Amino acid sequence: MEKTATRDAYGKVLQKLGELDKEIVVLDADLSGSTRTNKFAEKFPDRFFNMGIAEMDMTVTAAGLAAAGKKPFISTFAVFATGRAWEPIRQSIAHPKINVKIVATHAGITVGEDGASHQALEDITLMRVLPNMRVFVPADAVETEKLILEIAKDNEPAYVRLGRGKTPVIFDDNYKFIQGKNSKLRDGNTVSIFATGICVYESLKAADILKEKGINASVINVSSIKPIDEQSIIEEAEKTGKIVSVEEHNIIGGLGSAIAEVLVKNRPVQMEMIGINDRFGTSGNDNQLVKYFGLDSESIAKRIEDFIKKTV
Repeated sequence: MEKTATRDAYGKVLQKLGELDKEIVVLDADLSGSTRTNKFAEKFPDRFFNMGIAEMDMTVTAAGLAAAGKKPFISTFAVFATGRAWEPIRQSIAHPKINVKIVATHAGITVGEDGASHQALEDITLMRVLPNMRVFVPADAVETEKLILEIAKDNEPAYVRLGRGKTPVIFDDNYKFIQGKNSKLRDGNTVSIFATGICVYESLKAADILKEKGINASVINVSSIKPIDEQSIIEEAEKTGKIVSVEEHNIIGGLGSAIAEVLVKNRPVQMEMIGINDRFGTSGNDNQLVKYFGLDSESIAKRIEDFIKKTV
């Protein structure tokens, strides 16, 4: 299967946006080669600003540019974008609802050998809690491009979570990203799997494993964490009565928490959260870490099988 990194797709779509809209500017915190914003810099050097290792400065500068009518995209690693710059994001972007798009790369455990210090497992939580801040996690390179093009049309803040490594391409060019809407990739009647980011592909493979055991699983891609598709979640809860969330993120405050909040208010059902269980990451290559933290298809399938047995 074709594999492309979501950060590579981001670099390409930024160039496209630069041609479409002269008000778009890009800021980076001295990591443009890694975040792929260097692609924009090569084509539009007068609209690119390397702010150095100064994430807070980058954030408030972007807010000022947005207040002056520009349309800034800011990028760095997720752990720095949401950690070091959280307070300026709160005060200068979210609170005044300023048009800054925060597109962070190298999120989750698949940063790999850089280890716990660079593996952002809390970023969805940190961004989701902010009023006026939307949170998006594309499943592949195609959805990344569609998502970035879509949010570039509006004048509101957003956080987009991207990864480091190459991941399987799930969608084709006919796919359409819609804010606040899930996309169902597999339909089943035994259990409903809601996955985000790299976990979407692994969940699809897990559904194949489960099918061989007579378990028919729905697989739903949740790329819009906030706003979240409440209707889709409620419909699946009413259909299967068993909900599973799968994410490359701490289960506290992430996708699982967002889904549980919908269920507890509308349709309480049995639920299993698969993700990082309240701990920091560790060093290793991508494949080792995905397996170590139980986010590979075989581990996901086993967790779901045990969950179903436990809840029958």
